[in-house]
Amino acid sequence: MARSPAPIYLDYPATAPCDPRVIEAMLPFFSAMAANPHNPHHGPGRAAADAIERARGQVAALIAARPAEIVFTSGATEANNLALKGAARGQARRGGHIVTVATEHASVLAPLEQLAREGWTVTVLPVDRGGLVNPGRLAGALRPDTVLVSVMAVNNETGVIQPLAEIGRLCRARGILVHSDAAQAAGRLPLDVAADGVDLMSLSAHKLYGPPGVGALYVRQATAGELRPLMEGGGQERGLRPGTVPTPLVVGFGRAAELAAAGFACEQQRLARLDDRLWQGLGARIRGLRRNGAPAARVAGTLSLTFPGIEATELMEAVPELALSSGAACHAESGMPSSVLLALGLDAVAAQGTLRLGLGRFTTETEVDYAIEAIGRAVGELAIAAAGLA
Repeated sequence: MARSPAPIYLDYPATAPCDPRVIEAMLPFFSAMAANPHNPHHGPGRAAADAIERARGQVAALIAARPAEIVFTSGATEANNLALKGAARGQARRGGHIVTVATEHASVLAPLEQLAREGWTVTVLPVDRGGLVNPGRLAGALRPDTVLVSVMAVNNETGVIQPLAEIGRLCRARGILVHSDAAQAAGRLPLDVAADGVDLMSLSAHKLYGPPGVGALYVRQATAGELRPLMEGGGQERGLRPGTVPTPLVVGFGRAAELAAAGFACEQQRLARLDDRLWQGLGARIRGLRRNGAPAARVAGTLSLTFPGIEATELMEAVPELALSSGAACHAESGMPSSVLLALGLDAVAAQGTLRLGLGRFTTETEVDYAIEAIGRAVGELAIAAAGLA
């Protein structure tokens, strides 16, 4: 097997390469069209403001929201913090109970831990072995003082899709706000905030081929008055996120959202074919290979695979020509087993033997076939080495 001349990128859930069409849209606002969008007294400032509002509409269209309901942030982490802390503090008069799920991203669980230290009660629901939360169990966890439920749309490690619309209906009937971290869902699933019963939704540009450093929080119009800002400043973004809005990044985010919406159906079909090709190819070569997550409730392109008897770090070192991940990038250096995999019922050994392979817009069949051969060969060599040491 010929060595790949350059690393094959299989880490799309961590970040997606910026689409060249997005870069093209951003470039003028770094130079010739650079201006502060909050200065309405000259033409360049007004042009920058217009570009931001156009991007706001593009992002809103991706989730079937109104443009005025989009608040730009530095990314999904900030959006999650604003949603959770802002909603909890804004509704303290109504109650002090919040419900979430064990497989949430750290940028949801960590803010909730902070709120718990401040006095809020946080219920963390388990998931089944497929990674799904049971809506009936969630309904049973709701209390008269529950003010917020946070459930991610798509898991960043397994690609599992949570039953968001059903959860939204349960909560809407009780007047409880629903937040969803949709960083991994936007552009990969059809999202409709009204149909899903979502009041707050976090988005990230760099997960859908836009630039890093920018994201958004959808804030349902009727909910905006119940949210408290994290920072004080100049009153930008309806007073919820002060600071100069970064025009080039926001323009890139808007263009990325527009491209994702336009190519959604074809891209999902292509990714589904590549996903199946990779899974079938590896499964034919590696005995006992396991895919984590509910088979019928996963987005195409995110594969969480457990390799029996293999350390994930050793396998990654054995295939340096492949850019892989053992889970969420924010925990890559901790050395601890993935909390998501443990929540699915894997033991620590199995969790440490799990890799996440992520496919995306620029992945080719040739790259998938190369990855199958490279990983299959490396697993065989590692198994032989382990047997020799036994």
